[in-house]
Amino acid sequence: MKVHHIKDIDKFFDVVNSCEGKVELVTGEGDRLNLKSKLCQYVSMANIFSNGEIPELEIVAYEQNDIEKLIDFMLNNG
Repeated sequence: MKVHHIKDIDKFFDVVNSCEGKVELVTGEGDRLNLKSKLCQYVSMANIFSNGEIPELEIVAYEQNDIEKLIDFMLNNG
């Protein structure tokens, strides 16, 4: 799923960290980074973070409950 215009990055990672299954960031090269890993969170955000907002990410979640959490975040908190 593609997510757009994340303004509250801390809340986004709180949601990611609360997920039960894997949540991955898909890079432009097609690599998948585990977003539940603190190191990957820092590395991925350092590469794409600008102006206090993340314009677009492609993420993959494998558990239905996790997908619903992420969708709820985007609809209500983005």
